[in-house]
Amino acid sequence: MPRRLPPTKEQSALLPPFPTLAPARIHVPATAEEFAAARAALRGVRVLGFDTESRPLFTAGAHDAGPDLVQLATPHDAWLLQLRQPDALQLAREVLADARIAKVGFGLDNDLRSLPARLGTDPAGLQDLDRVFARHGFGRNTGVRAAVALVLGQQLSKSKKTSTSNWSMRTLTPGQVRYAAADAHAPAVLWQALPAWEAAQPPLPPARAPRPPRAA
Repeated sequence: MPRRLPPTKEQSALLPPFPTLAPARIHVPATAEEFAAARAALRGVRVLGFDTESRPLFTAGAHDAGPDLVQLATPHDAWLLQLRQPDALQLAREVLADARIAKVGFGLDNDLRSLPARLGTDPAGLQDLDRVFARHGFGRNTGVRAAVALVLGQQLSKSKKTSTSNWSMRTLTPGQVRYAAADAHAPAVLWQALPAWEAAQPPLPPARAPRPPRAA
């Protein structure tokens, strides 16, 4: 299959905006009651949008302790778990280790490497949506911005300044909260729309038969 190109940032900017969550639908649990509510909501679904954020490392060779924030979302709500809090770390560990819950996102190879040490357990049920688009000829690193443009015909704005901000802060800024929630919310919305989008794509080429072994 010839290589297909996703929309550029400039092309995506011409699309209507992706409808982000209202502030009341973004949960940053801090109390025992809020963690109990988050646990009940998250353990009761079978698919969650997923992403992580880490404070930037500006020194070569600096130790990467893994993500500071885990984001989980349904199409209607998002939860931001600040892993410096023991209750948040425990909840993230429970949800990410539960193979019954699919965690869908983009570019998850680094998370698969860094999360076991951070969580103390191996994540299960992670599904990298970049692989869906690779099957349809878009390469291996489509990313959430281009995927939203391709599948939903919408623009997902992403701030470079916010993406490289300090995610280990005790209190996240409103901009960080919006950014982090969108990065998990968008995959959750995309997951629902992907079957119809895939059905409309050109047929996949047949798998190549393995070459017979050479004679000795």
